Amino acid sequence: MPGQTRRRALMAVLALAATGWSASAAAQFKPDPLTATTLPAKSSPHWVWVNDIVFHHMADGKSFLVDGDSGRMLGMLSTGFGNNGVVLPANGATILSAEVYFTRHTRGKRTDVVTLYDGRKLSPVAEIEIPPKRASAMPMLALARLTDDDRFLLIYNYTPAQSVSVVDVKARKFVGEIDTAGCALVYPTGARSFFSLCGDGTALTVQLDDAGKAKSKARTTKLFDAVKDPVTEKAVRDGNTWLFVTFRGEVVPIETTSAGTRAGARWSLLDAADRKASWRPGGLQHLALHGGTRRLYSLMHVGGNYTHKDPGTEIWVYDLAGKRRVQRIALKDPATSIAITRDAKPLLFAVFIGAQKVDVYDPAAGKLLRTIGEIGFSPTTLVTY
Repeated sequence: MPGQTRRRALMAVLALAATGWSASAAAQFKPDPLTATTLPAKSSPHWVWVNDIVFHHMADGKSFLVDGDSGRMLGMLSTGFGNNGVVLPANGATILSAEVYFTRHTRGKRTDVVTLYDGRKLSPVAEIEIPPKRASAMPMLALARLTDDDRFLLIYNYTPAQSVSVVDVKARKFVGEIDTAGCALVYPTGARSFFSLCGDGTALTVQLDDAGKAKSKARTTKLFDAVKDPVTEKAVRDGNTWLFVTFRGEVVPIETTSAGTRAGARWSLLDAADRKASWRPGGLQHLALHGGTRRLYSLMHVGGNYTHKDPGTEIWVYDLAGKRRVQRIALKDPATSIAITRDAKPLLFAVFIGAQKVDVYDPAAGKLLRTIGEIGFSPTTLVTY
């Protein structure tokens, strides 16, 4: 038999044998059925959303839902380019996310939307198109916030012109854009009001009407020195007051009352010994507040000037009533963001943007309870229920 003929015959035999093996294997193989899981109707107070900008491939942002008690990942949302994080209305029925998409995945025509996800199935139920201006920035909680009655979602834009898009969540429509030239981010102060921080140390206050349009805007007096000791934008809210912290560790309460928005009495996270040892606050979201106990939590590290983005090695705990430190929690690993649950027996969560895990602490005992691994690629901000 000529060599070429022998090769053809051998290939035919091998192909026949492979076909027989494949048929036999297919007969034995039983594919797993596709199933869908629905979350409980009532969310646990110990659930936390871990937002991930996915620095390795930013076109594929994600947010992960994690149970702090069981240590399990319960679900995931795919949230588009440069994920800024999810926003949770009080009723928990929906999850909101301001998202960016391109027709060619990483290029092409840009479309910005607010996606509404079912809070139990984690599936999209509606999209609201908004102007293609949503800020693509290092994630921070003040990039998108709800008004106090959950009616309007306020989304910070940067093109580099600065403005705020207003979305009527109830009517599921974009209602308008508010110019905030020179002022950034969103800090709600009521059902129809918010302020933005301005580069000169003032704030721009905005009053909305019932249609979500701006009916008045005003600048405050100077609230902080934006040159000598600026505040970070990582504020937490305590009733009618937003608590900001400066690079040097000064707490700047910004209060909104019927008389307007103004700065309250300052106090410091640091005493003389702390300053001598070069302790400073820092991180991506370095503040958390537990409203029930009125305890303020701050990530702290040892560093020099302008290290306000460095990870913390400890969490310091302050009694807001007495404006004094009451506890120091040494972290097992450095963290760039923290969050605390709102219930009477809270959990304290910590993540580092360079580690794919979530550390869960008992804040009362100051000890690590568990580490939840394999969560995302570059976790940024945390959002609790």
